[in-house]
Amino acid sequence: MKPFFKQTALAIGLVCASWSAQAQVVTLKVHHFLGPQSIQHIGMLGEWCKNLARDSKDRIKCDIFPAMQLGGTPPQLFEQARDGVIDVAWTLQAYTPKLAKLEVFELLFMMTNAEATSRAAWDYAQKYAQDDFKDVKMLAVHVHGPGNIYTKNKAVQTMADLKGLKVRAPTRQVNKMVAMMGATPVAMPVPQVPEALSKGVIDGAVIPYEVAPGLKVNELTNFTAETDRSYNALYTTVFVVPMNKAKYDSLPADLKAVIDKNSGRELSAFLGKTQAGADVPGKKVFEASANQKISIIPKVELEKWKKATDSLDDAWVTEMTGKGFDGKGMLQSAADLIKQYTK
Repeated sequence: MKPFFKQTALAIGLVCASWSAQAQVVTLKVHHFLGPQSIQHIGMLGEWCKNLARDSKDRIKCDIFPAMQLGGTPPQLFEQARDGVIDVAWTLQAYTPKLAKLEVFELLFMMTNAEATSRAAWDYAQKYAQDDFKDVKMLAVHVHGPGNIYTKNKAVQTMADLKGLKVRAPTRQVNKMVAMMGATPVAMPVPQVPEALSKGVIDGAVIPYEVAPGLKVNELTNFTAETDRSYNALYTTVFVVPMNKAKYDSLPADLKAVIDKNSGRELSAFLGKTQAGADVPGKKVFEASANQKISIIPKVELEKWKKATDSLDDAWVTEMTGKGFDGKGMLQSAADLIKQYTK
């Protein structure tokens, strides 16, 4: 072949390769453990996928699978994303023990609001948890709105009111608090709460308004105890959105840029704000329930709760320090970041 034709063929090949890369359509398998009507499925992951499609001119699409439709259990979601069984997961940090550094945001009375705390959690993760994320492309770290205490037969207004109750607690730190106050903590995945309440396995549960109506907690309990919203939240839970690293690395540069644009601090803040925003319609369901009595635990009482549980912060610091980390610095950094982003 003459040099001219070789050069022409090479040029055509490069153009075709470039065109092929530009035309590539990618479908992401997104997996989570909640139902298809949940805010997580529709308003959070669903909106994120719409933004990817918009910014990629429909070259990134999503198939979102709710309620563990692709198999496995919720604690396996992080590993499914890491190992390429799926492309993206939405899951709890608590399901993945190596992400324990993020637990600092689950300490009692740490969170101000979900949007600010989610921004703080992302920044903190970049500083302290990069090694934990090295096997995935982490897209977001966020929290939910303030949790409430729901009980069947007894209103909770003081620490003493928890004594003797069996309470479903959502996190390791809330489990410890419940035990410190004389109740029996019962750990279980949130989908098991309705059956546990109906069968008397538990007397109450600690969860946010957002998820409670979907679990029929408004029908299965009679008392709701909110914390004074002018005070830091009783607790929150940390969620993570890992993406399979090989999948991300396989994308052409322009599609990587779309993923990057729709991840990080701003995605974290969006997810936190959106999930917390669902507390508003969730509360309305409880307000409309004839059997429900909603009360507010006042700031003066919450200060007693905080004082009684301050040792949990110290214990977390000691635990992290024992693992070779700067526990004290991590706690202070998390608190400072939350303060920085709280308006």
